[in-house]
Amino acid sequence: MDFLNLIIINLFGHITTYNVALFYLINNGMDNRTFDLLMPFITNFGSIVAWGLICVLLFIFGGENAKKIAILGLLALFISNGIAYILKPLIAEPRPFLALSNVDLLTPESEIYSFPSGHTTSSFAVATVIGLKYSFMLKDKKYRLIYPLIAFAALIGFSRVYIGVHYPLDVVFGAIIGTICAVLVLKLENKIFLNKITNFIGLDKVLTINFTTKFKDIIKG
Repeated sequence: MDFLNLIIINLFGHITTYNVALFYLINNGMDNRTFDLLMPFITNFGSIVAWGLICVLLFIFGGENAKKIAILGLLALFISNGIAYILKPLIAEPRPFLALSNVDLLTPESEIYSFPSGHTTSSFAVATVIGLKYSFMLKDKKYRLIYPLIAFAALIGFSRVYIGVHYPLDVVFGAIIGTICAVLVLKLENKIFLNKITNFIGLDKVLTINFTTKFKDIIKG
């Protein structure tokens, strides 16, 4: 048992060392004026508010299928963030700028806990749902939207490390949590929309409402 504990302690020590080293590589080693301006801007798109707004707009201005996707995106968003915010105080890992020296902090951050990254969790949750549901045409070939959306979500995760508020492992596990929650929600899609509860609250009727027409009627008076 002591030997096993020693292995675990050594392994954890190595992971922590590499995690911090990679953090410094991104936060300090990749420092440049372009990223200093760009990353604090990009990181804002990873908030639960930003991704929630995307889902709401999709629900309002999209058709019945888009409304379903918006609801699935919101479910994945709230479930994944619920898990993330339960883990934060349990793990109680301090933010890099609180635990390390010479951190280039590019944006103010009031929250003290770091693991996992909520912005990355939100980004991968909604990006996975929308990305797996939509496709686009490029040079007569059909591609799923998942590829550019996941790349954008990864960029948001990278920005969290670059601006000094998260370690790389915070981002990795945030991505894992968000993706798993999104896939589970998509797997349960039929059960979510075809059950007595959703019919009782009238969700099936809401999905058929054309909000654009409603807004036009309101404006016309």
